[in-house]
Order: sequence, then structure tokens, then C-alpha cells
Amino acid sequence: MPPKIREKHDGALAGETDVRVWLRLLSCTTIIEKRLRRRLTDQFDTTLPRFDVMAVLERQPTGVRMGELSRALLVSNGNVTAVVRQLEHAGLVSTRLAADDKRSSIVALTEEGRSHFADLASAHHEWIKAMFSGMPRADQLALYRLLATLKASIGAESVES
Repeated sequence: MPPKIREKHDGALAGETDVRVWLRLLSCTTIIEKRLRRRLTDQFDTTLPRFDVMAVLERQPTGVRMGELSRALLVSNGNVTAVVRQLEHAGLVSTRLAADDKRSSIVALTEEGRSHFADLASAHHEWIKAMFSGMPRADQLALYRLLATLKASIGAESVES
């Protein structure tokens, strides 16, 4: 029998269902992310932020403006700039000035970057598949639909400053 995965408060909160669901979701997300981070580091000597940047760039073969990349990743321009510089230093991405705005840089995967990302993405897919292997496909689809409902609920909540 596989070891039991702990979650915050050991799943024993006597409180509201919404809080228990949130803590269960957080536990699952945290565990998956930690495993992905560790495996990317151990097997590819890279980081999850680098993987995320390359994933966005892989879907945009002609490149992406730095600001668009920041928005796609939901992080600050400074964070993206640091990661892009690391990837550029490794020869995995290239940057060029935008033709229509010399203040704006466009970043794209190099051929080496595309090849490297293909290896990363393949391993990433296998890791995710393995982590979900104990959950039937029908349950995965049901969870996917339920999470869409949760996402809509989160989006509909009025946020006060």
C-alpha cells in the first residue's frame, strides 16, 4: 500500500466544507508542484519557471513580447526578464527588438530550445500521467468540469481592494 499523503490539518478540519475542499485542493497542488520541481531539477537541471517560459514560447513559434510573456505567466516583468536571461545564456532562447517598437523585446525559442523543451514536455507529461494514473479517466473529466465551476465562482466573486 502506498504511503498516505498528508494534507494541511491532516484533512481533519471539522469546519466548513468549502475550507476542507480548499485545503484538499491546495495539498494536491502543492504535492504535484513539489514533485515537478524536484524532477525538473534532478533530471534536467532546470526549474519550473524556465519550463513555464519555454512552454509559452513553444506555442508561439515567431516569438512573444516580454510584456505578453509576463501576462501569460501571471508574473512580473522583472521575474520574466531574469528567467529569459538565464535561458538566453544557455542558448535556449533568443531576443530581438520588435520591428514596430524598439523599446519592446521579442523572445523566441532557438532550435536548441525547441529540442530541449520537447524532452522536458515529454517527461512532464509522463510525470503528470503517472500521478493521475490511480484516478479513472471519468473521474478526471468530472473533476475538470467541477474545477471549471469553481473557477467561474472565483471569477464571479467581487474583489474589494
